[in-house]
Amino acid sequence: MALKDLWGRLTGRATVPEPEPKPPAREPDAPAIAPPPAETPPPVREPEPPDQVPEPEPAIGDPPASSPPIQALQPDHLLPPVQGVPGFSLPRPAPLPEQMAPPEALRPAMPGIPEEPELPEPPASLAPPAPDLSDLPEPEVVPGAPVAAPGGFFSRLKAGLSRSTARLTENLTGLFRKRRLDDAALEELEETLITADLGLPAAQRIVAGFRRTRFGKEVGEDEVKAALAEEIAAILTPVAQPLRPDWGQKPYVVLVVGVNGTGKTTTIAKLAQNYRAEGRRVMMAAGDTFRAAAVEQLQIWGDRTGSTVVAPMKEGADAAGLAHEALQRARAEEADILLIDTAGRLHNKAGLMEELRKVVRVLRKLDPEVPHAVLLVLDATTGQNAVQQCKVFREMVDVTGLVVTKLDGSAKGGVVVALAEEFGLPVHAVGVGETAADLRPFEARDYARSLVGLS
Repeated sequence: MALKDLWGRLTGRATVPEPEPKPPAREPDAPAIAPPPAETPPPVREPEPPDQVPEPEPAIGDPPASSPPIQALQPDHLLPPVQGVPGFSLPRPAPLPEQMAPPEALRPAMPGIPEEPELPEPPASLAPPAPDLSDLPEPEVVPGAPVAAPGGFFSRLKAGLSRSTARLTENLTGLFRKRRLDDAALEELEETLITADLGLPAAQRIVAGFRRTRFGKEVGEDEVKAALAEEIAAILTPVAQPLRPDWGQKPYVVLVVGVNGTGKTTTIAKLAQNYRAEGRRVMMAAGDTFRAAAVEQLQIWGDRTGSTVVAPMKEGADAAGLAHEALQRARAEEADILLIDTAGRLHNKAGLMEELRKVVRVLRKLDPEVPHAVLLVLDATTGQNAVQQCKVFREMVDVTGLVVTKLDGSAKGGVVVALAEEFGLPVHAVGVGETAADLRPFEARDYARSLVGLS
């Protein structure tokens, strides 16, 4: 209540109330726009229990439901490749909890391994006394002595003639099984000997011996082999002559000839080693000036055996001039023997054979009697071609003896019989291997029995 009204009541004076001012007129409000009704959210569908969810059908290529979960693939450079599938690696499975190593703090301590107790040393009284080797003599070592190959020379010779033996004995087995030795059997025997590389003259001589001693008799295989060995030995015995140098003529000059690849250089090296083992002073001349390997081979053998080697100053040097120089040095150094190597040449080349004649002519200017021996080296694997080689070389340089090499499993050993029958040249040695001990003097009886397969 206002103060003025209170005062009027107390004094009895009523006061006329002043009219209240009217509020200003309001403008009519714009019609209200009702907001759009809110959208009712769809009812939330609760998921059904897992046991009621139908399992989807597996698609092609999906793993079965019972397979373990596939681990995440690792980078290919960390995984081993799958054999047969390029660019693909198998996933590396994660380690299982039980396979994971426990922390160091949780690892149980490993018990210590007890050390092996040391054994006490035995008393000196129980130890065996050491043997006294002071009284034993020292083994005598011969420089350059040949070392024999295992098996013995006769067994290696028999093995080397195995091809010729098989060819000869197979036919003999079919020919003579308690059969009467008639003209038909002798004719077949002659054909068998020719195919075994014995040659026509030797085959005819052997068959004539059979006709003279066993014609009309029943003979067996063993009897024929023994008789055949006797006939072959009769042909080979006159030519079985080892090379025996005349040591009174210093130097004793040996010229070694032959076609390419027969083993001339190797034969010279083996002869040098054998003569050095006898204590002889040996000099070798590397006359195969067109083949550097032959010169190097002789130089290596010279170092091994302690022999002097006269080598050309350059490849392709004059072989006759080298032989002349070697003979002069051998005289000056008082060598016991001079072995002259020559270049391999085909026997049907007249120009090359004439160069070989030149070597002989140049040597004889210093000494008319040299060379004291001309050795023709023949390869036993060439068969009847060796007969033609011997014929030509004999006409050119007056061959004095033969050395037959390469009597291995592929050799045609019957050709030695053919050479002996046709030329009658001494067969000094035969070679059955690579060492110096495998070059041995020719033995007629051993060779004949080996050729027919007899021990």
